[in-house]
Amino acid sequence: MRKNETGSIRALIADDEEGPREQLRAALQRLWPELDIVAASTHGVDAWDDFLAHEPALCFLDIRMPGLSGIEVARRMAATATPPQVIFVTAYGDHAVSAFDAGAVDYVMKPVDDARLSQAIERVKSRLQSAQATAAPGPDLQALLKQLLPATTPKSRPIQASLGREIKLIAPADVIYFESDNRYTRVVYREPGADKDGEALIRTPLKELLAQLDINDFWQVHRSVLVNSRCIASALRIDENSMVITLRGREEKLPVSRQFQGLFKGQ
Repeated sequence: MRKNETGSIRALIADDEEGPREQLRAALQRLWPELDIVAASTHGVDAWDDFLAHEPALCFLDIRMPGLSGIEVARRMAATATPPQVIFVTAYGDHAVSAFDAGAVDYVMKPVDDARLSQAIERVKSRLQSAQATAAPGPDLQALLKQLLPATTPKSRPIQASLGREIKLIAPADVIYFESDNRYTRVVYREPGADKDGEALIRTPLKELLAQLDINDFWQVHRSVLVNSRCIASALRIDENSMVITLRGREEKLPVSRQFQGLFKGQ
């Protein structure tokens, strides 16, 4: 169970509407004062970034958020090495509620009712205390989250990079990997018809690219690295906490942080 230095459970709240977000925060402070709310994210992309930064044990996710929906964020969280418990926050009549009633995940309705939230809190406390809380979600939860995503996913837009006076349009399928620092994101890509791969710098942060790219095609392997899964040749475990991947046709090795090592499992 992931706790802070004082032994409190860390939690994240994500809702793009300030009123419901602050109402939930106030209700949690009344009903579970020991809970340490480490982040109150204002949309899905920030929720994912805040999850990586704080590694909370519990996340309250609004289903409908810009950038990444709560379900998309939960699906990414479920694929990490230590996935959190998730409680969805949803408006009345949301299409997902009937699926949640099956018991795979919990939810509360807006506006949040203290009695219903108390019930969800008791359930999640029980799960957090059980041995199963440290295990990755089963295939049923993964399948449910995938099923609840929109049936049609918008096609990824070309990546626009400035190369001198030229604006280069890079097809996502040609990208090998993205690597971000505090100011820029480096794009390494296959140049059709060229003898060597191309490189460019863009100002789009990695966390914003995540909302534009298919989670099945592009794997986040580090907080600053996003890789085209088709370009990965192998993964090598250095020690218990360290892993690197090699890329097809390239010499560099990219780090895989502990949170994402679960992507690479031998069959």
